[in-house]
Amino acid sequence: MSRDKLQKQETLDCLLKSLHKYGMRTVLFQQNMAQKMGVVHTDLKTAEILNETGPITAGELSRITGLSSGSVTALIDRLEKTGYVMREKDEEDRRKVVITPIQKRQKQIKAHFESLAEATKEACLTYTEEELVVILGFVEKVIRIMDHENEKLMAEREENN
Repeated sequence: MSRDKLQKQETLDCLLKSLHKYGMRTVLFQQNMAQKMGVVHTDLKTAEILNETGPITAGELSRITGLSSGSVTALIDRLEKTGYVMREKDEEDRRKVVITPIQKRQKQIKAHFESLAEATKEACLTYTEEELVVILGFVEKVIRIMDHENEKLMAEREENN
């Protein structure tokens, strides 16, 4: 292997290790934030999922999270009790119930993450516009990869049930 290829492989290995560390730190941060907010980690992540997706059915939430329908029902009950979501009739099909995030609570969640957001923004300001475009492109690719890998896991789970 040429010296350039070897150096690129070493850099790639370091990058993959750093991404793994980042993922682990993200999970730990989220667990600590959930504890600070007085909720279970799964509840906080679900509230964030609902903020991203908007209103969805319990079945859709079950598919996204991988939780059983019974677990999702208990999860929604907890989120409803703590004021993070409400159950509403679907406007198109009144037989369906959708889980809707409560915006006031979503803003409160966002406020808890302000320190992290500010520190991340400060780190980003050390890069040029061109570098930020490259970083953004990379992050968006990684998100698509994670979405694809999650879809594969969900499909496997459905096949095994």
